[in-house]
Amino acid sequence: MHTSAARFAERVGDEYGFEAAIEEFLEGTKTAADAAEAVGCSIAQIVKSLVFAADGEVIVMLTVGHNCVDTDGLASELGVDTVRTADPREVKEATGWSIGGVPPFGHESSVPTYLDESLLAHDRIWAAAGTPDAVFALTPDALCRIADPEPVEAFVPA
Repeated sequence: MHTSAARFAERVGDEYGFEAAIEEFLEGTKTAADAAEAVGCSIAQIVKSLVFAADGEVIVMLTVGHNCVDTDGLASELGVDTVRTADPREVKEATGWSIGGVPPFGHESSVPTYLDESLLAHDRIWAAAGTPDAVFALTPDALCRIADPEPVEAFVPA
């Protein structure tokens, strides 16, 4: 197992008592479509953990694989002036993970997390496990219990 995926599994086990059954794919799961194809699910069952800066504060947005974030709508909903994509340094510093492998929880610091509620429509969803090649399955209930995300409406189909 890749060291980052193993670190993720250990961290969430220790912090949340969650046993992440990680699956790694040599061909990669760099996009939501790649991940869905690799695990044999719909793209709507893929959790994208997107990292943004809202007036400079790093936040994580959890959305289904085929949605994008409406940054102007999100800024309005959060009551901030600007929302922009976080740069790689900000992502790594705040979450402890690199872009493409950011899981929905188990971050290096306490990062405000927001949720696209359409993820709740499935019995099983899949998320990154610390690398662009590793994913794990979980239920929406587990996602909400562990990540404790705040629902928002700032998502649009890609």
